Amino acid sequence: MSVVDNAIYVDGRRAVEPTSLDHTFEELKACPSDGHSFCWIGMLRPGEAEVQAVAEEFDLHGLAVEDTVTAHQRPKLERYGDLLFVVLRPARYVDRDEVVEIGEVHLFVGTDFVITVRHAEEPDLGAVRKRLEADPGLLEHGPYAVLYAVLDKVVDDYAPVLDGLQDDIDEIEVQVFGGDPGVSRRIYTLTREVIEFQRAVEPLETLFVELRERLKEKAGPSDLELRRALRDVADHATRVMERIDGFRTLLTNILTVNAALVGQRQNDEMARMTQAGYDQNEQVKRISSWAAILFAPTLVASIYGMNFDVMPELHWALGYPFAVGLMVLLGLGLYLSFKRRGWL
Repeated sequence: MSVVDNAIYVDGRRAVEPTSLDHTFEELKACPSDGHSFCWIGMLRPGEAEVQAVAEEFDLHGLAVEDTVTAHQRPKLERYGDLLFVVLRPARYVDRDEVVEIGEVHLFVGTDFVITVRHAEEPDLGAVRKRLEADPGLLEHGPYAVLYAVLDKVVDDYAPVLDGLQDDIDEIEVQVFGGDPGVSRRIYTLTREVIEFQRAVEPLETLFVELRERLKEKAGPSDLELRRALRDVADHATRVMERIDGFRTLLTNILTVNAALVGQRQNDEMARMTQAGYDQNEQVKRISSWAAILFAPTLVASIYGMNFDVMPELHWALGYPFAVGLMVLLGLGLYLSFKRRGWL
């Protein structure tokens, strides 16, 4: 069985620890019907057969049972007569992997029973049970006290998640201004985690409104403190939502700044490459100019160095100074021409 704890409470104190669900039902019927006794069954990853067995014992609504079996529900509060079906999405921050894990907790809250079904190890409802058992005055309020305590635990556990996300955002800001090329992927991943976290928290506002309406309908003078405690939890949930909204806005701004910095770096790189191309072109011009200047006397020398017998001016007395002068004039003319064009 997936039942991790099963107890009947009378006047806010643990009175009976049934050995089975059948025994729980029998013991609960034997308790005084004065509204001061109820049972709390805690289950962890139950199978369909186990959920159906509990549903038959406590006459749970079929739609709520179906949601519990399939899981993956959004946070919500649904009423089926005197039965409340509550879905919560607790969260925890895994520092090693820098990710947010979203769990799921279902609660069936009746007049004399509360059934908690966890689909993940977190949150630790054993600690919630111990806290309530240490405060009989609070536990005396019955199943709604358990609902309050679980809500309080889920909302309190959001605080470390917010701190972890804040640390990630601070690190991302450093990466963005440090020019880390892999930061865009991390911004996208973190934005998705924040959105998933927001989906787990945002419906709580409506849930608390509906729960307060329900408590007003059944409220007695003794329930005033419980309503105040729930209002305090609702305030905490509102602050969590405000911080999440701030995270989404900040991540959007960081993404914009990162895109601008990436664009600036690309423009700088294009300017650098353009300047490098310009410098290279200037070098090519200089090399080409000097090659042309050197080519002119080489051409003259090669022609006059053929040593053919029949060749104009081969035996001319002024041939040598003429050839040298021609080389100098050609080289000087080319030099002046390239200089005027700015190639040299």
